[in-house]
Amino acid sequence: MTDPHQILLESKTIAVVGASPNPARPSHWISKYLMSEGYTVIPVNPGHVELFGLKCYPDVESIDLEIDIVNIFRRSDQVIPIVESSLKKSALKLVWMQDNVYNEDAAKLVSDAGIPVVMNDCIYRVHRQIK
Repeated sequence: MTDPHQILLESKTIAVVGASPNPARPSHWISKYLMSEGYTVIPVNPGHVELFGLKCYPDVESIDLEIDIVNIFRRSDQVIPIVESSLKKSALKLVWMQDNVYNEDAAKLVSDAGIPVVMNDCIYRVHRQIK
């Protein structure tokens, strides 16, 4: 199996599902951190047109760029439609579910597509440990 940590280090583009304009929300400051580390962050939130000065998309499949990683900041019971949308992206290398986001059915969909999946872990914390 491909090492998700290596994929994180080698990737360039991360779609952040559940990105928030609220600086107190982890999805906000982690997006800003990823941007400061050189990643292209694509915010995904149907409630916004723009976040972080960037175009914000309503869902993953409407993103018109190649995505390496989908980073999910949504409740566990909301993950399956996000994963289904994400799997329509051909260049997808990794699906990452943040702390307290855990959905075995969604993970199986991702794994069955041959894509590594991380659940219940923080991309910020892991990136800081491995960079």
